[in-house]
Amino acid sequence: MAVSPLNTKAYYHARSISLPSRPHPLIPEFDEHLCRLRASEATSSSSISHKLSGLKDLHDCVDNLLLLPFTQQSLAQYRHEQWVDELLDGSLRLLDLCDTAKDALLQTREGAHELQSSMRRRRGGENGISSEIGKYLTSRKKVKKAIHKALRNLKGMGNKCSFSALNRDPETLSTVSMLREVETVTLTVLEALLSSIAGVTAQSKRSGWSLVSKLMQHKQVACEEAEADLSEFEKVDTALCTLLGHKNKPVNVVHVDNVHNEVAKLELSIQDLEEGIEFLSRHLIKTRVSLLNILSH
Repeated sequence: MAVSPLNTKAYYHARSISLPSRPHPLIPEFDEHLCRLRASEATSSSSISHKLSGLKDLHDCVDNLLLLPFTQQSLAQYRHEQWVDELLDGSLRLLDLCDTAKDALLQTREGAHELQSSMRRRRGGENGISSEIGKYLTSRKKVKKAIHKALRNLKGMGNKCSFSALNRDPETLSTVSMLREVETVTLTVLEALLSSIAGVTAQSKRSGWSLVSKLMQHKQVACEEAEADLSEFEKVDTALCTLLGHKNKPVNVVHVDNVHNEVAKLELSIQDLEEGIEFLSRHLIKTRVSLLNILSH
């Protein structure tokens, strides 16, 4: 039953998590939230913030499910089996990814704030602005490096499962499937978040900052089409590199204002993402504590 956290397509065709007779009302509710998240993952226009909101609803449901007697009994009777340890390890992996995302968002937000302040003051003229842009891009480079490392580690670890459905009662099958589904979909959303921050998806379509030269050479229509595929993070990176490309010319007020507007949008986006990831992190901790309490009895 091994399922890769980065390839959940096959997993999505699994049967609905439900009990064979008169399932508890929370079971259909769980299935509904899970289906909504799957649909949002299949839609490119669905924002990361929307997916984090979907995770909130899903984890709310999981917390309530862990309070049910049949759920607690199913987990407690197999507390010494390897798949139980794998569930706990999975929760730690999710928390580590949340911490990576938090650090990346915090560093980017702080850099964006400094950049905004500099552009408002026009401190030091052209050299002052160029210096602040350089500092921001250097900070972004460090953020991307940390994210790339986390994503590489994620791909290398996989999502192993030693659980066997053989001779298992329906309650146990339902509980384990539910928890592993949650882990898988949460990993997928966190990977999408980290990729968005680092610009992994968009960067895979080009080499280095080649898009910058394309934006300077092509017509406005082509620019708009290219930027449509970029996250708010990459839009700012691209706008800054475009501005730096004019460093041998006088600072263009229009270009500076464009960067200012893009950074303002980025700050709002980061605020939404930070709220979503903080809520998810608190829920993951709560779920882990609940599991440990159940397994200790």
